[in-house]
Amino acid sequence: MSALADFGPRDCPGTRPLEGHVVRVEPIVDDRHFDALFAAFAEDSTGGIFDHLPYGPFADRAAFRAWAEATYLADDIRFHAILPSAAGRAEGVAALMRTDTANGVTEIGHICLAPSLQRSRAASEAFYLIMERVFDELGYRRLEWKCDDRNQPSKRAAERLGFVYEGLFRQHMIVKGRNRDTAWYAIVDRDWPRVRSGFEAWLAPENFDTEGRQRRALAPVRESLAARQQGEAVIIPAPERS
Repeated sequence: MSALADFGPRDCPGTRPLEGHVVRVEPIVDDRHFDALFAAFAEDSTGGIFDHLPYGPFADRAAFRAWAEATYLADDIRFHAILPSAAGRAEGVAALMRTDTANGVTEIGHICLAPSLQRSRAASEAFYLIMERVFDELGYRRLEWKCDDRNQPSKRAAERLGFVYEGLFRQHMIVKGRNRDTAWYAIVDRDWPRVRSGFEAWLAPENFDTEGRQRRALAPVRESLAARQQGEAVIIPAPERS
């Protein structure tokens, strides 16, 4: 009998908030975070955080709220607000989208992080909490990450978080009047134990100093654990920003 003979449709992502060491992730079900998100996004005076998204920047609060009402609360997508504990407000969003419950597949996208949240411990933990929901709570088989091939920070983030590059979809989309070739990444269920172990070791309180700076970076921690399981010696490079 096939190993997937008994695989049945999975639930859609729910609305229970997710709590981490330094971040809270709240599925967006109403407009309570809209003003905070607008203020956080407006701290990027250049609007660069919207460069690779099909929308934004927004002229004013009213324009953002009208757009957010139609987008963040849409029925076919589950947006999450990311609230760093230190800030006490929403400073970013990420969505689970194109969810295929029959096959246990979903995609994390619409990622938009305020400058204060980018490359932070809170952002990394937020992604981990969402991954944990997808694989451990919901039992999905595959989580995808797709981005503009020119978006080097997004590609580096995908690889740092443990996603595996799967290929390039040429002329995949037209975004703001420009061609977009889309880089595809994914974590599948057999990857998840390795990715989860790396996150758990990296997120351990002892991996951060009194000012919250990481002692060891995420990707080397994950690689070290994987190599240790294979009986190999690994040298951990000097820390980088989290």
